[in-house]
Amino acid sequence: MAADGGSSSLQLPCVFSPKSRQYLALCAQDGRLRIWNTDSKTLHQEYVPSAHLSATCICIAWGPCRTVKEGPQRKKRKSEAGQVEEKADLLAMGTAAGSVLIYSTAKGALHCTLDGGHSGGVNCVQWHPEDSLLYSGSDDTNIIEWDLQTGKTRSKWKADRAAVTSLSVSPDGKLLLSAGHVIKMWDLETKEVYRRFTGHSTAVTTLCFATTRPPDSNGLYFLSGAAHDRLLSVWQVREDGKDKNSVVSFTLTDEPQHIDLVTSNSKEEAVRLAVVCKDGQLHLFEHFLNGACKKPLSPSCTVQMSDTKDSPVPIPLLAAALTADTRTVQLAYGNHLQPVMEKVEINTAERHVCLTRDVQTSLSLSMETTVSKVKTPIVNAKSKVLVPGLPGHQAPIKGTTQGSEKRKKDTDTKEMSIAERLGEIDLSTVSSEKGAPKGTASLQTDNFAVLLVQGLESNDANILNKVFQTRKDMVIKKTVARLPLPAVLPLVEEITKRLQGHPFTAVLMVRWLKAVLMHHTSYLASLPDLVTQLGVLYHMIESRVKMFHKLTKLHGKLYLLMTQVATSDNSNTVTDVDHTAKLVYEEESSDEDEASGDEGLPDDADSDHWEEEEVTEEAMEDDKEEQADEEEDDPDSRTDSKANGEEDMDHGNESEEE
Repeated sequence: MAADGGSSSLQLPCVFSPKSRQYLALCAQDGRLRIWNTDSKTLHQEYVPSAHLSATCICIAWGPCRTVKEGPQRKKRKSEAGQVEEKADLLAMGTAAGSVLIYSTAKGALHCTLDGGHSGGVNCVQWHPEDSLLYSGSDDTNIIEWDLQTGKTRSKWKADRAAVTSLSVSPDGKLLLSAGHVIKMWDLETKEVYRRFTGHSTAVTTLCFATTRPPDSNGLYFLSGAAHDRLLSVWQVREDGKDKNSVVSFTLTDEPQHIDLVTSNSKEEAVRLAVVCKDGQLHLFEHFLNGACKKPLSPSCTVQMSDTKDSPVPIPLLAAALTADTRTVQLAYGNHLQPVMEKVEINTAERHVCLTRDVQTSLSLSMETTVSKVKTPIVNAKSKVLVPGLPGHQAPIKGTTQGSEKRKKDTDTKEMSIAERLGEIDLSTVSSEKGAPKGTASLQTDNFAVLLVQGLESNDANILNKVFQTRKDMVIKKTVARLPLPAVLPLVEEITKRLQGHPFTAVLMVRWLKAVLMHHTSYLASLPDLVTQLGVLYHMIESRVKMFHKLTKLHGKLYLLMTQVATSDNSNTVTDVDHTAKLVYEEESSDEDEASGDEGLPDDADSDHWEEEEVTEEAMEDDKEEQADEEEDDPDSRTDSKANGEEDMDHGNESEEE
């Protein structure tokens, strides 16, 4: 049984038809529905919905196989002649506009359109296994039960406070699982909640029943997978109602994208499970569901595809389907527009299997002629291109020569590497001019986020160095906030690696680590093997911090010592300066006084004044002799005596003037 309706809006839906796996239906990026024949590996049918660009197809689900009525209105193809067994016919497509399209592969046309039920995009569609009923869940939080015979809603009810992201109908058609904030199990007769389960922290993208046993025997189990969650949870529906938490979990390498399982009918029968992850790997599990299992179960076999080049590149797997033979698996891989289908025999005894394929040679663009009505025109090399307007005038060729020459040169030489482009666009100079528009900062961080993802994927040291050299906290925060979740763990590993290096780089790396922990703690906490992945980082920080206490003590002691040495040096220098300053100051002042005394004498040429000058000079000489005697006795009184001498000199002058 394939979990068909559980495709999330981020993934392109891709589903094998039930039972015979004859067809593969997928919606590619262009919004067209393509149905490939897995036996002939050709495009069987192509359908373009009228609103394929505005209302893209979000989810696909094949209806149960049925016998297609033979009618005169349609000629049988040769390949269908003589086949009366049940075939996959109807296909339900949920669109972003809220409508559900029912396509018939037998008619090769649209069977009907179910409109007017949902106000939001349809996230999931699921068929009832027996009756001609269809269930759809939408962003408008409602579930609708459609009657395909009338093409109208049979009932509609609110399922959750959040958008309904996934649905699954039980094999007996009595119960319906829906996922919003929580996982709910509904009784389809009464449309009432039968059980509630805690669910996941992110949007549930996959729900499917794993067993066909009745719910009252404690034997009913179902699976759930969520976006950005690398675990598949298994839930048990118990009689006593104590079934809030999951009982078993399967570990994956990335979030589940496509699930196919063979249900278990009794305790003695194991559930076989094939899970294609977002990273393009296939994981195979086999487990006997019988109560709780504490440890997460790892896959019994992991399958990867790669091409045959010298440096092999992985080929993403799109979908996988289990067959009756336990060793063979039907695979679809490559591109959504041109998938390659193949039945592969896998040696499940090996834990890891790598299949190498040359995709270019195995791509077959052969279509059935009835499908493609597009004709490619045959262009003659001698034909002339005419300019619209004047008839007969050839288009001017010279006008475009420069551009075409440049293009030719570019194509001749090798394409520039990312490192060379980085050299040309210098990221370190962020335009911070006043005239710069407001959007420059956000543009810068967008570039950083894209570059960081590219650097982590390609493991290019040049790109990573360029990004990690930024010191602006705002740029770091915005870059980390814009990172997609799958890139967070590689970033943490890169930061851990760089923290082990030189302390100078560690200072920058701590800023990045802080930003990661601020923005992505909830995601990191949801990872199952977080302890092993962050163990190295934790021990490294622990060892570096261990010395911090001792270093702070040493720093404190050294600081006290240095301040004492500095203060003692300062006191010595201050006393020396004061002493010399006194001496210098006194000498300068005495010279000035003497000079001012000479200048203060009158300039008259009378004899009386000449006598006065002689007297004053004699008095000054006497004073100086006295000062010299006193200085020999007491050098400290030198300054006082000078001051007294000056005073005496003034008194002498005053008395003689009188």
